[in-house]
Formats: sequence, structure tokens, C-alpha cells
Amino acid sequence: MINRTLGQMIDMLGGEADLVAASSSAADIQITGVSTDTRTIRPGSLFVPLIGEHYDGHAYAAEAYDKGAAAALWQDDRPNPPEGMPIIRVKDTLTALQQLAKAYRKQLSVRIVGITGSNGKTTTKDLVAAVLGSTYEVHKTKGNLNNHIGLPLTLLQLEETTQYAVVEMGMSGRGEIELLSGLAEPDAAIITMIGEAHMLQLGSREEIARAKAEILNGMPSGGLFVYNGDEPLIEQALTERSLPDGLRRIRFGSGKSNDLYPTVIRMDAEGAYFDINAPDYPELYIPLLGTHNVINALSAIAIGEAFGVSPQNIAAGLRSLQMTSMRIEKLTAASGLTVLNDAYNASPASMRAAIALTEQLRGFGRKFVVLGDMLELGEHEEQFHRDIGAMLSPERVDYVFTFGRLGSFIADEAAKSFQQAYVRAYDDKEQLAAELRELAQAEDLVLVKGSRGMRLEQVVQALLG
Repeated sequence: MINRTLGQMIDMLGGEADLVAASSSAADIQITGVSTDTRTIRPGSLFVPLIGEHYDGHAYAAEAYDKGAAAALWQDDRPNPPEGMPIIRVKDTLTALQQLAKAYRKQLSVRIVGITGSNGKTTTKDLVAAVLGSTYEVHKTKGNLNNHIGLPLTLLQLEETTQYAVVEMGMSGRGEIELLSGLAEPDAAIITMIGEAHMLQLGSREEIARAKAEILNGMPSGGLFVYNGDEPLIEQALTERSLPDGLRRIRFGSGKSNDLYPTVIRMDAEGAYFDINAPDYPELYIPLLGTHNVINALSAIAIGEAFGVSPQNIAAGLRSLQMTSMRIEKLTAASGLTVLNDAYNASPASMRAAIALTEQLRGFGRKFVVLGDMLELGEHEEQFHRDIGAMLSPERVDYVFTFGRLGSFIADEAAKSFQQAYVRAYDDKEQLAAELRELAQAEDLVLVKGSRGMRLEQVVQALLG
């Protein structure tokens, strides 16, 4: 993590930052780490009080000082800084946090891989970090610190010795990815795919593709761009904008027109084995379920190969993957029932992928899908849900359970193909879980999928309990 004196930090923040302290030697105070939350304060850290719609971190500066913070940023328009606490006055604490992170990134020799996309960002982050980690010292975004606050904090967590950082970049509208790319200045960038997430804010998949392509804005000359070649909207977005000089491109995907694609995929109950169209690679394995995750792995392979990781180390890195939780976790209840927990988030693309995975898995009795609302899809939200219901087939799935107002549209469409008793729509989560527990048997498979706001992990917990 960052280890600088207060004086050095003031230099990094530029001419508008002023040190206010009782001691003339305060500029020599050593700062180790940065925190915006008093719950994560460590002795010697810099506290950054941020201001939100319903909170003001300045109210907690004294508490941070009591817990060991060595100093704090302080916004000019906020009164009464804590007495005795060294303060760096700035015009805006959020802007100062971002500026500090950008300056620190420039002082490091680290190479950064930035990842964005409508789905698969976190999985791809974990895959890339696993591949690079087989050969180099790597830091990756923790959890979902992928926005205008989280990414600066991630950069400030980097050690001087870190060789590669893999950072996730999220967004809800235009300009956000451009800001994050400008802070991180990624040497390589990945776009996983273009889906329907953020349709409410952006209105079309074309506009989403343009927003994701902003990741190129902060890249230096000669950077590497790895992107899903199965998605023509990415290519279209590239033709509409200027590109960094000497930009290298690698396309991955399922189609043979891509630079990197799988030639064979086979799955067991724990993960996927696959071969790719490149010489010198052994059979590859990832402890992840689903063809879509094999496609995500291709981008990690492309990054590893470009940065000098051997095929053998790439294979070892993929096999040793450690995943962020709640992304299609395969769980087993005490009864023996198998549950696929994908309750972290949902969009039409990720919903289709999860259903396809459920259909592909073999060795189970009956298959149940529990599908909740997909949120933030804009004016076409009903049709997106109906499209999911229309893709469900009684030849591949036995029961369809839905939860929520929008989920009922999935049930409406599924009912056109299924017998009435096999499609059930609920607005009571406890009733859904109780009836599902009564019906599902040890040899069966249950997929649970919905947007985070639907809290369908409660159904998972009921099934496991």
C-alpha cells in the first residue's frame, strides 16, 4: 500500500493542497495506507472523509484519529476539523482521493490490466489474476471496488513491488469508464461482452458498447486491447472513435473468426476442460461451470501469453483459480440436493448463460430453475423477461419457479410451453422456498438466479438448511 510522508502527499496533490498542523514537523509524518471508512482504519493511515447524499465522512474524522489515523484530508467548505489532527485541506475530498491514486500509479513500475464489460468482469478479473499470478506478483481488485471510489482505493493498495495489477471497472453511464481509465492508465484492457445491463441509463446496446470502449481513453501508445470478437458492436464502437497509437488487438470468442477460440469443451460436475486453437497448450481446466466461463478464460490466456507467461503456467494458473463468491457456486444440501447459487446479479445475458449451463449438466434427476427479476433494464424490461421465458423448454428443464413482478412475465411465457403444474410464479419468497423444498429431491438440480436486489440467496439458504 502507499507509504509516503504527508509532505510527499501534498506534492502529489498539487498546489491547491495545504497542510494544517500544530507541529512544524508534520510534513515528515509517515502515512501507510488510505481509508474512507473508520471500520478499516489502521495505525498510520490517511483518513479520507467522503460526502454522500445522506452522509458526511467529516463527522467521523475524530473517531478515525482515535483509532490511529495519522492525518486526514479535509474539504475546505467543512468547518471544525478535529483539534490536534494533522489536516490536508483540499477543495474536494473525492477529487483529491482520485488525484492521489493517479499520482501514486504514475510513481510505480506496475503494469495494469483493466477489465470492463456488461457481464463477467469479476470472473475475468479472477481468471487474469490467476494466470499472471502463476509467474508474477499480482494484485487484483478486492470484491467490487470498481467505481470512482473503489478503483482509486485499489490503486492505493498496491505495493511498490507489485508487478501486475488487475482492476475491474464498472459503470452506470457514459464518462465513468473514461474517468477510471484515466486514473489507472491500463497497459492492457479487456471488454468481456456487451449485454443489456444499464439499458435504463443508456437506452441501447450500441450506447453501452460506446461507453465500454471508453476504457481505451487512458491507455498509452502500444497498449493491448483484448475483446470479445463474437460481439460486432465492439468493432462498431471502435470505428466511431480514435484509438491509441499502435494499439494491439486480440479477439477471443466462440467463433473461429477470432484470434483465440475453443476447439473442444467438455464439462463435469465441478468445472470445464477445453482445448484452444493454439499450439503448445495442454488440455486446459477451470474450476468453473459453463461455456461462457470458458470464453472468459480465453481473455486471460490472451493476457498471459502477451505478458510472457508460458502455456504450462497459464494452465496451472487457471486450474488453481480462486473465485469471488456467489458466482454460480455449486452447493450441496444435507439432503444431497445440488444447488447452483447465482443470486449475485442478473441481466438477460447472464440469465441465458446460467440457464444454458443448467441444461448442459448431466447426471441429475429433475432440473428446477428459480428466476427472479432482472432490474434496471429500462422501458423494455417486460420483453426481456418474456424472452427468457420463451427460451425455456420442458425438454431441458422440468420446473420453472419465478419470483417478483417482472419474474411473472418469465412464467407467463414459459407457461405456453410447459404444463400448468410445472410453472409457478410467486410474490412470497418464503412460500416459494417451502414448496420447492417439498418438491425437490436429493438427485435433483436447482438453479437460483436473480438480481441482487431480489435477495434470492435466501432461497438458497432455505434449500441448504
